[in-house]
Amino acid sequence: MKPCHFIGYWGYQKDGSCVWEVNPTEATPEKLSENGIIAAISAGGFSDCPDAWVKVESDRLILGRDPFGRVPLYWTQVEQVIWFSSQFQQLLPIIKSPQVSIPALYGYSCFSYIPTPLSPVENIFAIPAGTELIFQGKPLKYTRRRLQEWREAPELIRDENLAVSQLQILLKDAIYRQISELPDSPVGVFLSGGIDSSVVAALLVQAGIKVRAYALDFGNDGYSELPYAEIVARYLDIPLVKVAATPKELKGAIAATAQALDIPFGDGVTTPLYLLNRVASQETAVIFNGENGDQLFAGWTNKPLIAGGIYNGVKPIEDFNQQYLRTFGRLYGYEAEIFSDRIYNEVQNLNPQSWLEDALDPSFCPSFFQRLRRATLMLKGAQNIQPRATNLSFACGLWVRSPFCDLPLTEWTFQLSGELCLQGACEKYILKRAVESWLPPEIVWREKRGMGVPLKIWYFNQLWSEIGQWLNPGVLRDEGRWQPHIAANIIAGKLGEGLQTRYIGNVIWMLIMWQAWRRSVLGEKASGQSLDHPFWLPPQVWKYGRRFLVWEN
Repeated sequence: MKPCHFIGYWGYQKDGSCVWEVNPTEATPEKLSENGIIAAISAGGFSDCPDAWVKVESDRLILGRDPFGRVPLYWTQVEQVIWFSSQFQQLLPIIKSPQVSIPALYGYSCFSYIPTPLSPVENIFAIPAGTELIFQGKPLKYTRRRLQEWREAPELIRDENLAVSQLQILLKDAIYRQISELPDSPVGVFLSGGIDSSVVAALLVQAGIKVRAYALDFGNDGYSELPYAEIVARYLDIPLVKVAATPKELKGAIAATAQALDIPFGDGVTTPLYLLNRVASQETAVIFNGENGDQLFAGWTNKPLIAGGIYNGVKPIEDFNQQYLRTFGRLYGYEAEIFSDRIYNEVQNLNPQSWLEDALDPSFCPSFFQRLRRATLMLKGAQNIQPRATNLSFACGLWVRSPFCDLPLTEWTFQLSGELCLQGACEKYILKRAVESWLPPEIVWREKRGMGVPLKIWYFNQLWSEIGQWLNPGVLRDEGRWQPHIAANIIAGKLGEGLQTRYIGNVIWMLIMWQAWRRSVLGEKASGQSLDHPFWLPPQVWKYGRRFLVWEN
């Protein structure tokens, strides 16, 4: 059986009678229905362990999600009826005239995902991960119940040998919980060559599972981790399928990626990951990944913040919140330069730090290190990495399993002292110590760099015309949400040198994915094509002569 989404409703008719219905009913395993669950989905295809669920208990409706955020769940209210679905697109026809949510658009510009409980459309809401919403009463009202807090342990583990032995057991237990109900055919694993996905592959092989590995091949442009994936595959003696993710493949898959993602996700890895899922789905029904490893062990993207907290002392909460917001590397702080006047006037009264406050609440984790880990779990993990992984896999007919999304393992990591995760310049230290006998040393102890999608190189070459197509100034002017020449200004460095040199790839991609989403999912037309922009020029001419070029702002 392949993954399928559900849609349903619960509420009161005009005569006061309670009604409910869900489709398809087979989305709910028989074991779960005994507990009042009328609809449920597990990202990994487990029959008794849902990641999103709907319960009907007497005179109330309960909508809930697991704390890792693997499966989204949305709802909207029409009179005294609550409509719910595990897929955003299924609720769009319920809304008479869907309008883009301006707070959601602003959040997307800050994070490259839309912060919960918002959705990209007004009056459709997302259930936050690790939460249940309970609807009851006439008129209908709801209360929120937290299911998982992620708290720092009162006493932290500082003994390295003890931590290593405990972690080895926890990792093996986590993988064994993930290999139940597997088909007889081989399973897939997305192998980047980094330590997280390599550990998952090694544990699967140790457990006797037949494994096929899939790795992205970006060609010869930029930094590639493919050679490391090849080392791991040879070491574990498993087949490795290389999936081409060149500009040609990306061009043809942008719209399909937006459709598969369901709501906008703007990281540059989205379409490459879609290509990876599409190829894997031809050979397997279940895919494993190493997602959540960075969140559990405070990986490379958080190294500067962690180092600052450990070696320089904890900064005031407001300074830390501001600093954490900037780690997303998107368009926060550039509102006047990126939005149309209408949108800019509306977002001025919004405070994006409010979307971080719950995750960064120091009352749950007094130490800087644990507070940062809690935030990355609840924000970058549960609101971005996990749901987009599930949406992409489901769209390709794959169940997706993430062994690092394991409750006992995660709770144990909140007992770790910061020094066990970051020693000097070495991040994920305790994980590396625990698995150093399972993998080649050049994999375990190399410095992590992240998935290197060479977008910036491609923008000035094969993807140059794509910028002009998706971010055409006439189209943006007609849309009325962005400044018409936002793409040219970003590439020219007019929004700041730091944004140009470090984040230009993902920022431009984030804008392209918004355009692809609003066309493919929301159904908006892309009218207003114009020629008054430099992307019709050869990129070399524009790149070296842009100081002499003038375009309307």
